[in-house]
Amino acid sequence: MAVGGACGVPQGVACTRRCLAQSSVQTGGLSHGKSLSHGKSLGGATRAARAAQSALAMLVVAWLGAFVPAVSATLGITVASGLVSTPAQAQGTIIRSIEVRGNKRVEPETVRSYLQFNVGDRYDPFLADQSLKALVATGLFADVRIRRSGGTVIVEVVENPIINKVAFEGNSAIDDKTLAAEVQLKPRSVFTRARVLADIQRILDIYARQGRFAAQVEPKIIKLAQNRVNLVFEINEGHNTKVLSINFIGNRAFSDSQLKDVITTTESGLLSFLKATDVYDPDRLRLDRELLRQYYLKNGYAEARVISAVADLDRDGKGFFITFTIDEGQLYTFGDVRVETSLESLDTASLDDQILTRPGDIYNAALIDKTIEKLTLTVAKQGYAFARVRPRADRDPIGRTIGITYVIEQGPRVYVERINIFGNVRTRDYVIRREFRIAEGDAYNRLLVNRAKKRLQALGFFKKVTIGREPGSAPDRVILNVNLVEQPTGELSFGGGYSTSEGIIGDISITERNLMGRGQFLRLKLAGSVERLQVDLSFTEPRFLDRNLAAGFDLFHKEVDLSASSSYRSRKSGGGIRLGFPLGENLWMNTRYSIVRDEVYDVSAFASTAVVQAAGVSTVSSIGYSIIYDTRNHRRKPTRGYYFTLSQDMAGVGGDVYYVRTLAEGRAYYPITDKITLVGRVIGGHIMGWNGQDVRLIDAFYKGGETVRGFDRAGFGPRDANTGDALGGTMFFGATAEVRFPLPFVPEELGMSGAVFADAGSLWNPGAVGNATVLDSTAIRSSVGLSLLWESPVGPLRADYAFVLSSESFDDLEAFRFGASTRF
Repeated sequence: MAVGGACGVPQGVACTRRCLAQSSVQTGGLSHGKSLSHGKSLGGATRAARAAQSALAMLVVAWLGAFVPAVSATLGITVASGLVSTPAQAQGTIIRSIEVRGNKRVEPETVRSYLQFNVGDRYDPFLADQSLKALVATGLFADVRIRRSGGTVIVEVVENPIINKVAFEGNSAIDDKTLAAEVQLKPRSVFTRARVLADIQRILDIYARQGRFAAQVEPKIIKLAQNRVNLVFEINEGHNTKVLSINFIGNRAFSDSQLKDVITTTESGLLSFLKATDVYDPDRLRLDRELLRQYYLKNGYAEARVISAVADLDRDGKGFFITFTIDEGQLYTFGDVRVETSLESLDTASLDDQILTRPGDIYNAALIDKTIEKLTLTVAKQGYAFARVRPRADRDPIGRTIGITYVIEQGPRVYVERINIFGNVRTRDYVIRREFRIAEGDAYNRLLVNRAKKRLQALGFFKKVTIGREPGSAPDRVILNVNLVEQPTGELSFGGGYSTSEGIIGDISITERNLMGRGQFLRLKLAGSVERLQVDLSFTEPRFLDRNLAAGFDLFHKEVDLSASSSYRSRKSGGGIRLGFPLGENLWMNTRYSIVRDEVYDVSAFASTAVVQAAGVSTVSSIGYSIIYDTRNHRRKPTRGYYFTLSQDMAGVGGDVYYVRTLAEGRAYYPITDKITLVGRVIGGHIMGWNGQDVRLIDAFYKGGETVRGFDRAGFGPRDANTGDALGGTMFFGATAEVRFPLPFVPEELGMSGAVFADAGSLWNPGAVGNATVLDSTAIRSSVGLSLLWESPVGPLRADYAFVLSSESFDDLEAFRFGASTRF
């Protein structure tokens, strides 16, 4: 046996002195040598010490002679002088050739290109190890071995198979096309175990987004000739895990039902098969946390935090219970509002009109963001393209006020080189880019980018929006990367119920909020009852001509049976176009034109002469406008704010009907406590004919329990003294005061609440009635009563019981009223 280094220890045996000698051991078909030179000998050692070391070495050699053969036989490891080399032998050998074996598709030169050594180099075990790792990392080979035989290095490879076909079995909730688009392994690609595991996870992620967290995927490999395989993913989809319940902890200012309207996740119910938002989705849950936080910040709660959003799977694994924990903090108002600037020639007085935050108003973080945006754009127009507006808040926790100082200073001179958009599979690029107030080549402003992100989230097209930045081609250039995760924007909904005024009622609608990825709105709705049938088609382009203009059109057909109240039926068919635009913060104007063909038919033989006179077909061509001012903190369930609207329509722009109609309404909401809200409403209207024409019976106002509860449909107002038919009026008003409160001892998650109310109003002065005898009075009708409101699975329902305080003898009363809730 060859002897190793100066210490005399045989090769392959660890030296007892402080030196290392590693041998080349072949195991599992992979061999390469690693050697380290001996350390320095102990120059100061005595003869006795050296003699002792020699004796110990001889003992080790004798022990190995007896023991190693047995171990080698047991483990199948062969240790031979030909495989064990000294460091000098391993690193001193010159590589004379490199031989590649086992390759069938991969060219030998391709294999050699990954080696860390070449012919003519000295063999180095470390470089052999690095070469082996490089070849394995290519994913082309299932196994790689590198060994040396004299001056030849042999590289043995086992190629990974080629995928012939990828198939899916057991899937029904998600089609093959969707799964095939998600997995990375495709036909004619190289099969690797790592890629299969990665694709399994991708498939599971798809099912998780569909609420199927119990899904299982098992890959099956079918071997074919010529080192090809068919890959089959066998899928057990499991059951759909819905959101069974959504709960809120810590909310005082807003009820659970109000906050459920803010978030995008919904609870599973009777109509769950019509929507996808009742499926648990972690990305959607993160969006909901942000929506809740923004909602509180714009409603006065500057310290509000969404501490956690937890989804707990029930014991049976059938659904999730989602719990949002909220720390609301205190309600704040705006304190002093100022503008400071370090730009000497900037006129701050000219910026006052751009400030939307006013002292004494409820704190609103959204108004601060909008003010920053308006100030930034205004200052840029004055020649300061790189100006930066920074809000500084001075919080007074005792007085519960927050003073805002808008600091305008010179920002860094950085330009937007490019805006990249990723993840918008369906939504067009221009729909996203138009939400930015900066374009490629403009001065970069972080605040404007943040505002664009919030606008994208507000569209409702995406469940996740992130905007990152990276360095551009120059130090003063930046690239913005907009990453989006789209969510479904289509909706099929229907509802049904019973109304004391119309009997059985129902509706079904199909809505698309992002039509063909263009950001357009389209709705087709069919509604009806025993007495009414109505079909509506509505289309809206929210950014007409790439401006802040909302343009659209409406088509409709409506048939109403008024035999019970007025002894006739009516039919209306028509359409219209409209254009809306903002006049200021919270102030909006709509303009419109419509043309309608209406018909009064099937008049009863015992009808009023006024009704008989109105029978026939007419064409109404009208133009009109509406002005709306809205500061409510919630569109469907407000507890604070104001709403005012004024609208006018003039018929006679063509057609054969002439009138001018004016309507006005005002509402106010005041929170008495965190749970009790006072609501007030006043409404009024007037219609008058022109061009020598009286107001037709079909164009007049008809009022009843929807204005003053306790009265039947068309229950008060002018009436034919002989037939009792309601004839409508040309002037009316109504007023309501209502206190809404949660029901004691009733869990809030049931969505039930109560109210007490007082109503008053009147309708008078009929239009064209011919020679009919008319009962008419300007007397005020009034009532008080109790209400029960329920956010039912089929929509909001309301039951009212009213006690009439004042009425006329010819009015029709109805103490109890039940049906779909009309929000005000």
